[in-house]
Amino acid sequence: MINNDEFRRWSHRTADWAADYRAALNDAPVRASLTPGATANALPAAAPELAEPMENIFADFERIIVPGITHWQHPRFFAYFPSNAPAPSVVAEQLVNAMAAQCMLWQTSPSATELETRMLEWLRDALGLGPHFSGVIQEAASSSTFAAILTMREKALQWAGNSQGLSGQKKLRVYASQEVHTSVDKAIWMAGIGGDNFIRIPIKGVLRGMDAAALEAAIVADKAAGFLPAGIVACIGGTSVGGTDSLRDICSVARRHNVFVHVDAAWAGSAMICPEFRHLWQGIDEADSMVFNPHKWLGAQADCSVLFVREPQHLVKTLAIQPEYLKTQGADGIINYSEWSIVLGRRFRALKIWFLLRAYGLEGLRQVIRNHINWSVELAEKLRATKDFSITTEPVLSLFSFRHEPSCVADLDGHNLALVKAINDDGRIYITQSKLDGKAIIRFQAGSFEMQHSDVDVAYQAITEIAKGLTA
Repeated sequence: MINNDEFRRWSHRTADWAADYRAALNDAPVRASLTPGATANALPAAAPELAEPMENIFADFERIIVPGITHWQHPRFFAYFPSNAPAPSVVAEQLVNAMAAQCMLWQTSPSATELETRMLEWLRDALGLGPHFSGVIQEAASSSTFAAILTMREKALQWAGNSQGLSGQKKLRVYASQEVHTSVDKAIWMAGIGGDNFIRIPIKGVLRGMDAAALEAAIVADKAAGFLPAGIVACIGGTSVGGTDSLRDICSVARRHNVFVHVDAAWAGSAMICPEFRHLWQGIDEADSMVFNPHKWLGAQADCSVLFVREPQHLVKTLAIQPEYLKTQGADGIINYSEWSIVLGRRFRALKIWFLLRAYGLEGLRQVIRNHINWSVELAEKLRATKDFSITTEPVLSLFSFRHEPSCVADLDGHNLALVKAINDDGRIYITQSKLDGKAIIRFQAGSFEMQHSDVDVAYQAITEIAKGLTA
């Protein structure tokens, strides 16, 4: 137990520790290098019966926990997608944690609800979306997509799924390419639609987007076979190699067959604050819903996912339950965002968006994203010009993939996987692997707010030096 004076002292110490941690990241290896079980084995098997001094707890935090942390705010974190947390967002989260408000209803924190409404108007306009979209902050793209899948299910069943269940209903179909995130598969499982009814449409073109003609043929065939097409999940900037669908073509098919369209732009959506990149999602205003994660590339630290919907009343009709104890008496026209979400409890996530947008300004955030894209393209060109390297997918915004293919190596898949491991063990940078048409490839994406132009040189040096060492 600590009193208010001790709380003040430890809060100051924590803030100092955080600033020192950030200042030293550039010299630290990006990825934790512990073996499995190292942290667990350093922890007691049972909780303490008596209170322990904060001094001891903090010391153990530094001794046991920090060595097992992969540094997601490191300037040379080039793996997965970024999960940024610049200083204004961190400060906002400190305030949120101190207040610890539960923002499920308007009355449980009016400022939280009204700030969320205004911040999502700001974001909608910044992305160039039409005014017909309304937004809600969710925990992650996974929950946003689940909400969208449930809504498309209910709309297709004329709102009978929640009340009657799926037994006895027509079998639903949902369509997407192989480039969508596996959170879509999970959402379809949890919605009761079933993985067998998740239809993968062939891709075509450099951007690896859905073949619209094949999509329409699949819908027509399913209708003839007695299935009920419920929705399409389109992808802008897919996780593996940036797969991007033609929304205009897909939405055209969807309108002809009265099918719901959800767009997963979890990573790439942030880049649409830059008008010059909006060609990647031409037709977005024709979609029924769209998710993007400000906690990836825009800098509003996790967790902060935004779901935009064309018809919020359909989302509310799908998700809202209104027992007496959750009703707000004597207030009309209010929004209770828990009725727009899977979960009832809600954190005050809008505050960090407000701090972030004001501290950087849209132009400041645009410059961060433009730098990442330019620097990623620069690295792709340097690798393309280097012996034995090939670019396997061209840059989509700041994401591209490559492969090392020396003639002296027989097992190129094994070699590239070994190269990823060796690079990550080296510690200068952190990257990840994927597969492209059955072959092992290496992903690179630039997205850390702390990244500088010089980090491209470090990445190139690490990749090429280690590749050369493996084939020496």
